[in-house]
Amino acid sequence: MPALPFPAPLTLNSGLRARDAWPLDPEVIHLNHGSFGAVPTAVVAHQDALRRRADLSPVEWFPRIAERVQEARERTAPFVGARAEDSVFVPNASAAATVVYNALRLEAGDEILVTDQGYGAITMGAERLARRFGASVRTVALPLLASDDEVVQLFADTLTGRTRLIVVDQITSPTARLLPTRRIAELAAAQGVRTLVDGAHAPGLIADAAAQAGGDWWFGNLHKWPCAPRGSALLVTSAPDRDELWPLIDSWAAREPYPVRFDTQGTIDATTYLATPTAIDFVENEFGWASARLAISEIADAGAEMIAEALRPYGDEDPLTPLPSPVPSMRLVRLPLGLGATREEADALRMDLLDAVGVETAFTSFRGIGYFRLSAHLYTEESDFAAFVERCVPQILSRAGIRSANSLIVS
Repeated sequence: MPALPFPAPLTLNSGLRARDAWPLDPEVIHLNHGSFGAVPTAVVAHQDALRRRADLSPVEWFPRIAERVQEARERTAPFVGARAEDSVFVPNASAAATVVYNALRLEAGDEILVTDQGYGAITMGAERLARRFGASVRTVALPLLASDDEVVQLFADTLTGRTRLIVVDQITSPTARLLPTRRIAELAAAQGVRTLVDGAHAPGLIADAAAQAGGDWWFGNLHKWPCAPRGSALLVTSAPDRDELWPLIDSWAAREPYPVRFDTQGTIDATTYLATPTAIDFVENEFGWASARLAISEIADAGAEMIAEALRPYGDEDPLTPLPSPVPSMRLVRLPLGLGATREEADALRMDLLDAVGVETAFTSFRGIGYFRLSAHLYTEESDFAAFVERCVPQILSRAGIRSANSLIVS
């Protein structure tokens, strides 16, 4: 397969390289935006200014925090296709799931459905919810290459009269694919089953992500692809019982209805929420979000092919794993057999390579097979993937016990 042409490095309106807008360590290769994001320098400066304002006059700042959070909510909700009155800020996706789980009531024998491509922490929360009421959690096994029709049919085959809740990812974290959550939610609703959509990776990658998702509740992280400060996510619902949702901290707005009660949480650092519109506007003003998604997709495709080409001589199967419903920013490249066979092994490999060769990566595991889950953003360039090939591929082959043409491989 011929190598894909690599897009030229993106530039800002000023003419500078896009990567100059992010304060990332130039000594490290950054190929794992999807895990923790990266905040542009302009957004860091804006948040720092907000924090300084709070420190200079705390008594002016905190009594008025609710109106500031409301304004940020009104500016942010349309970005995911939601109304401000349906949306609340939460620290992250796991916090949003916890808010929903805390509001639900089950009976002994009830059932929650999750998938084997779901995010582990969200599944753990579902398991805790089930234990509280003597309910159970069942896992819907989704083949990696299952089509959308096949995914929906698997849910249809698994639903029973005891099913009360489905928890499903809009974009799967370990396998980086889009799932047909709206169709799943419609199937569930027809049988009186409610759906919680985990859209942790969706904001920015899917236009109007919350509106597209379906379901009773949706949540998504804003610190990932929108590049907001870490600790910013949205929970969105128009469900008739949404007034049963409560923030994780009871504060002085506890007697207010949803969503207002979420706008005041004591002395938490709400600057993560307040700086979020600045991050969204930064990408829109410099690139336009539609153009950004297209650019990131081209970068990810070319990068995945470059890495797969480096690994092809050392395996019987093509390491490039094209998915039925890919997302713009993430791709899977299969690791040599035996590497990253479990989540723990994949996580350990991530940190081993960071320490050994200074490359930030994400490795995942699905059904005993390890993958490199590359994730690109606007600051990612061809040289980053070339550095992965030069630094990481020899390490990967060495750890797999494979001798390569590179005589400089070290264990």
